[in-house]
Amino acid sequence: MSIIPSPLRNLVERLLVPIVTALIRARVSPNAITTWSTAVVLGSGIAFGVGMIQLGGALLLLSGIGDMLDGRVARAGARVTPFGAFYDSTLDRIGDAALFGGIAVYFTRGGVPPHLVTWSLLAALVALSATLIVSYARARAEGLSLDCQVGIAQRAERILGLGVPSLFIGAGPDGLVLLGIVAVLAALSAVTVAQRIAHVRALTRGSTPAGEGRRPARATQARQLTSELGEFTNERNRK
Repeated sequence: MSIIPSPLRNLVERLLVPIVTALIRARVSPNAITTWSTAVVLGSGIAFGVGMIQLGGALLLLSGIGDMLDGRVARAGARVTPFGAFYDSTLDRIGDAALFGGIAVYFTRGGVPPHLVTWSLLAALVALSATLIVSYARARAEGLSLDCQVGIAQRAERILGLGVPSLFIGAGPDGLVLLGIVAVLAALSAVTVAQRIAHVRALTRGSTPAGEGRRPARATQARQLTSELGEFTNERNRK
């Protein structure tokens, strides 16, 4: 389930094809794209922190383009590597921390009225924590060979949900627009965590607990050993 309509997703996919092709022909490394995208989102976090909200939104959306390109270039160019997957995932988490950290700094530097500072910091903390857990849940599931690309607030939704309003509206009066966006993202990310837990629970329901499948084999081996010892003893007695 995704809040981004399928026609929009398909349109973006078609628009990215020539860019991916050009990057492959130019022999641009997927890891280089990942690094560039992370540098841009770090700039976004800094922009949010110093109160340049619209610039922060623009840089966030720009980083999202790089985030969509690195994996596609790796797959289409046959350059998928374990390190590339690890590198991409790690730098994504660094970018998330920088982004919400910058927003939290903005809230503490007078971005919202004094009586809302505590609530705004709580919203930013929950948004960051839930975002990290969403990503961890997918990585852990994939480590168990399970697909876990579910949830209403995946990475693309979070980037668009924060980047577009920030670019066109800014923080709003007393920072209330930005605070509202962060609070909504926090709630949607928390829901996504629950969705991924439920999804993996459904996929693994009825599976054999770890170690249980080895018990019958061990019992059989014990019986065989006992039988062989008995035969050996009987043979010695006959002699």
